Amino acid sequence: MTRPLLAEDAAHFLRRTAFGATDAQIRALVGKDAREVARAALNFPVLAAGPQPTPGNPFDPQSGATPGAMIQLTRAGWLYELAYSPTPLREKLALVWSGHFVVGTDKVRNGPALAGYLRLLRTHAAGRDFSAFALDIARSPAMLRYLDNDQNKKGKPNENFSRELLELFTTGIGHYTEDDVREGARALSGWSFEGGRGNQNYLETPRFVFNPRQHDDGRKTYLGQSGPLSGEDVVRLAATHPQTATFVARRLHRAFVADTPDEGAVAGSAETFRRTGGDLGAVLEELLSSAAFYGARQRVIRGPVEYVAAALRTLGQPRLDPKQLVTLTQTAGRMGQLLLQPDTVKGWDGGREWINDSALLTRMNVAASLTLGKAAPEVREWPGELALLGSERTLLRPAMAGLKPAQRAYLAFISPEFQLA
Repeated sequence: MTRPLLAEDAAHFLRRTAFGATDAQIRALVGKDAREVARAALNFPVLAAGPQPTPGNPFDPQSGATPGAMIQLTRAGWLYELAYSPTPLREKLALVWSGHFVVGTDKVRNGPALAGYLRLLRTHAAGRDFSAFALDIARSPAMLRYLDNDQNKKGKPNENFSRELLELFTTGIGHYTEDDVREGARALSGWSFEGGRGNQNYLETPRFVFNPRQHDDGRKTYLGQSGPLSGEDVVRLAATHPQTATFVARRLHRAFVADTPDEGAVAGSAETFRRTGGDLGAVLEELLSSAAFYGARQRVIRGPVEYVAAALRTLGQPRLDPKQLVTLTQTAGRMGQLLLQPDTVKGWDGGREWINDSALLTRMNVAASLTLGKAAPEVREWPGELALLGSERTLLRPAMAGLKPAQRAYLAFISPEFQLA
C-alpha cells in the first residue's frame, strides 16, 4: 500500500501487530508511510545477551520451588511480556513461532530449557535466515527432549523429530517420503543434551552435545541429496526446500492476514522468502505493508492469549497484581490456549476453533474482571471506538450512551468486533 495511513489503517496495523493500542498510539501513526511503519515495528533492539525481560516483570521462573511452580512462573512471565513489552510485534511473532516449532511442558519441565527456547523464538522472530532459526531450534534442549531426538542413536533411530521437521516445520505433508524421514533420523543421530534431566534438576541448565559414537556417519539420501549427511545438512536441506517457503508464508498469513488466507497472496510472500534466502524480516516487512494486509479487516479471530493482551494494551497497560496475571494465564488455558502447551505437536488449530459457548462465556468473565470486578484497574477514560473496535463508525455507540467508561469498555470487550483483529 502506497498511500499514507488513515486512522482506521493505523488501528488495523496495531491490532494485528501489537495486539491492540490506545487511541493516542494509533493516531501517532496516522499519515505515515505503510512501509516505514512496518519497518519501524520490525526494528527490534539487538542486545549481545539476547532479548531481555521488560523492566518490572515480577516473575522469576528460577524461584519456582517445584517444576510445576517454575512452569507457572514461566507462563505468567511470558504473558507479562505479551501485555507490557515495548516490542509487542516480537512477542506476537514469538507466540506465532511457538505454535510452529512446538514444544510442550508435559515433557519439557526444565526452566533454563524453556527460557532458552523462548529466547530463540524472540531472537529469530523476524530473523534474516530461517535455516539458522530451524537449526538453533533443532539443537535446543527443549526440542531435543520434546521430540525425543536425545534418544536417537546409531542402530536405534528415533524418527519423531525427523518426521516433524518435514511435516510441521518446513515442507509440509506431500513433499517428502518415508525414506526421507528414515534417512533424516540417521543423520540426526547422536544429537542430545547434558544436564537438567529429572525433577530434581529442573533449574539446572542443559546444553547441546554431539555424541560421535552414537552418530550414523554412513551414506544417506535426503530430499534428493546424497552423501554422508549430518544433522546440520538435513535441517538446512529441509529449511531451504522450495516448498518450505510456501509452508512458512502460509503460517505468517494466517497469523497476520486471515484465518483462511488467499493463496495468491501466500505465493507472493513465498517468492520473497525464496528470493531472499529465507529472510523472515523481508517477508514480514513486505507483508505488513501490503494491500492484502490492509484489505483484510477483521479476518483473524483473536486467540485467548491475544484477547487478554489486547484488552490490557487497549486499556493503556494498567499494572495488575502478579496473582491476577497468573490467573489470566490459567484462564487463557481454559479458553483453549495454555502457553507452552499447544494441543498437539502441530500447534493450536486457531480460527473458529477458538470460539464456542464455553470460551465465549469465559471471555465475558475476563472482560468483567478487567473492567467491572473488585480488583479491576480503574477505567477513568473511555479508550474510544477506534482503539476498541478498530473503527469510529460503529453501531455500538448508541447502546453505550450514558454508561460509565468501565461499563462501555466491558461492552466493547464482549462485542463481536473485539473478538476479531
